[in-house]
Amino acid sequence: MHAEAVVRKPLITGGKTVHDVTDDICKRVEEKPAKSWLLAMAISLGLLSFGAYAVFTLVWDGIGSWGLNKTVGWAWDITNFVWWVGIGHAGTLISAILLLFRQRWRMSINRAAEAMTIFAVICALQFPLLHMGRPWIGGLWALPLPNTYGSLWVNFNSPLLWDVFAISTYFSVSLVFWYIGLIPDFATIRDRATGLRQKIYGVLSFGWDGAAKTWSRYETVALVLAGLATPLVLSVHTIVSFDFATSVIPGWHTTIFPPYFVAGAIFSGFAMVLTLLLVTRKVYKLEDYITMEHMELMNIIIMVTGSIVGVAYITELFIAWYSGVEGEQYAFLNRVSGPYAWAYWSMMTCNVISPQLFWFKRIRTNIAATFVISIIVNIGMWFERFVIIVTSLHRDFLPSSWAMFYPTWVDVGVYIFTFGLFFTCFFLFAKFFPVINMAEVKSIVKATGEKTSK
Repeated sequence: MHAEAVVRKPLITGGKTVHDVTDDICKRVEEKPAKSWLLAMAISLGLLSFGAYAVFTLVWDGIGSWGLNKTVGWAWDITNFVWWVGIGHAGTLISAILLLFRQRWRMSINRAAEAMTIFAVICALQFPLLHMGRPWIGGLWALPLPNTYGSLWVNFNSPLLWDVFAISTYFSVSLVFWYIGLIPDFATIRDRATGLRQKIYGVLSFGWDGAAKTWSRYETVALVLAGLATPLVLSVHTIVSFDFATSVIPGWHTTIFPPYFVAGAIFSGFAMVLTLLLVTRKVYKLEDYITMEHMELMNIIIMVTGSIVGVAYITELFIAWYSGVEGEQYAFLNRVSGPYAWAYWSMMTCNVISPQLFWFKRIRTNIAATFVISIIVNIGMWFERFVIIVTSLHRDFLPSSWAMFYPTWVDVGVYIFTFGLFFTCFFLFAKFFPVINMAEVKSIVKATGEKTSK
């Protein structure tokens, strides 16, 4: 007789069986695109087209079309780069770390979160590439490749180069981890398909036969990749924080940045996962698989990481005062009361106050409130990166060089381009790939199904 803890809510509702899981997930891939999907794709392609024109303008006219000046040499580009990298953190965290800790609630949400990671890192990479001015060869400049053109060689002492290695490694492992997890589900779709679709999914499934030995090797590889990916989750944003922490700019030269950046990345990543999942479960009618229990657990993680970020903000202020360094003290006074104070207080409101609303169960279990707060958190985390970068640069040690930064339409357009790219990739993924990990979800049907547990 099957026994189930009465204190634990079911992770799958609606009394689903294993056959129901296959039907519910596969039919999203097999049926014709819904009107809501077509509308979402049209909006995404519209953003992508407008953004592509901004990218073309940037490449044609050069970096001078951005609002940068001799004082603020990096503004929206590095802000957006760090923001997208941060969003890419939650996918691998949900997949790898929660897998190692045997947290079964990850099973309905890990596939979409992993896809979000891949697309977010691709969006992040656009900014350093475009900042180089010649994106078609910019990637080569960042790699230690042998050359015959003179003394061209990368600077291994620069954290910017560490970024190249850290993010490319993170992206590679995350991509392989994501694809390995898709193989059993591709095989399921292949077995239900006919004609060309069967051939395409047959190639994608790598000849998966579902034998016991195949499953054993699959689970071993998944655990090995999870073990590789887990330290990368912590290392990537730690190294991104070194871009700032190893400098001498007031407001950047601080040792709290690595844990502060990692907590902020998980905070913003979970918020973006929530935003996407709330839309996905509504559009694809997956309320039985992505339940309120999932939402509540993710809201708790957002509340905890938001509290860590809030403590980090207060610690920064205290350390600036306690350091006795005049330049450092002024940098933080300028953040609080200077020309960009509106950005600082927007950041504090969005990141420190809004997640604390999740202490109330009524808000934590409310779909509309969760959706609104997840968007507010993402806005707040963008402001956090803007505050760190622009407010520290626009008034440094030399008052004679102080200057303001104002974004141009090209700055905004390139940012919109990455949104269009991200959502286009995500909606294509949601239509042609199984958006929920069928193989893993089937393993918990017996333990959570209302019919089978009776």
